Amino acid sequence: MKTVKLLALAVLLAVATGTASSAGRDIYPAPEQAHADLAAALKTAAHTHKRILLDFGGNWCGDCQVLDLYFHNAANRPILESNFVLVHVNIGHIDANQDIAKRYGIPLEKGVPALAVLSESGKLLYSQKGGEFEAMRRMESSSVTSFLVQWRPATTGCSTVVVNC
Repeated sequence: MKTVKLLALAVLLAVATGTASSAGRDIYPAPEQAHADLAAALKTAAHTHKRILLDFGGNWCGDCQVLDLYFHNAANRPILESNFVLVHVNIGHIDANQDIAKRYGIPLEKGVPALAVLSESGKLLYSQKGGEFEAMRRMESSSVTSFLVQWRPATTGCSTVVVNC
């Protein structure tokens, strides 16, 4: 009976460990890829007339993982894909791509994830200054919806109240 209990405990631990590690997906590419990804996004945005959404964070960051889940849920994915070119900027352990963060006014010491919005021509329109999404695990998906709706490009004939215009 003791052996059965130990075996059951071992199986539970294995399942729990597997579940915990699968929650940490690789969202952010290698830090050295950020400059090329940003350059490609600038070209794509100019061609498609979309804004660029820079997402500063790291794969180790639980709040960054939650933000990405919210970006891609049923409510937000259509807004994101039709209005933005998303660029994930890997900051390492706050020791990489500091030049990009500084260029776009992102104070990494305030926490991540942190977002910046650029026009289709690359002009900075908005950058988070106070760690607004740093506690994403305690926020609702609707806060991401509001952000995306607020910063999407204006479309003639659309109201700010209509989410999918």
